[in-house]
Amino acid sequence: MKHLIEKNIRRQRRRKHIRRRVTGEPDRPRLTVFRSHKNISAQIIDDTAGKTLVSASSVEKDILAKVGYGGNKSAASAIGEALAVKAVGAGIKKIVFDRCGYAYHGRVKELAQAARKGGLEF
Repeated sequence: MKHLIEKNIRRQRRRKHIRRRVTGEPDRPRLTVFRSHKNISAQIIDDTAGKTLVSASSVEKDILAKVGYGGNKSAASAIGEALAVKAVGAGIKKIVFDRCGYAYHGRVKELAQAARKGGLEF
């Protein structure tokens, strides 16, 4: 258990270092990712206004019905596609990717690649 607590503390430190440089602006909002063991979610945020512009999560009924379980790569890919569709519909094409201290690997990577396929430019 102690190992998991230390691992989370290291991730929080990485997150703070990343957030010093990565900010969302009106012309390039920030795509942030949160993953838990059972679910994954993503938001596109304008930091200057302090508002979430678009969001998608594996707990949404339509996405959950499509993927079944929200804690795997296929769910992350579905979230990336859904987020890209919503963002393009809202007029957002260019974004800044904030991985929140998670390694660019596995579910985070699948989400980012699906968002790129959907039309978002990182």
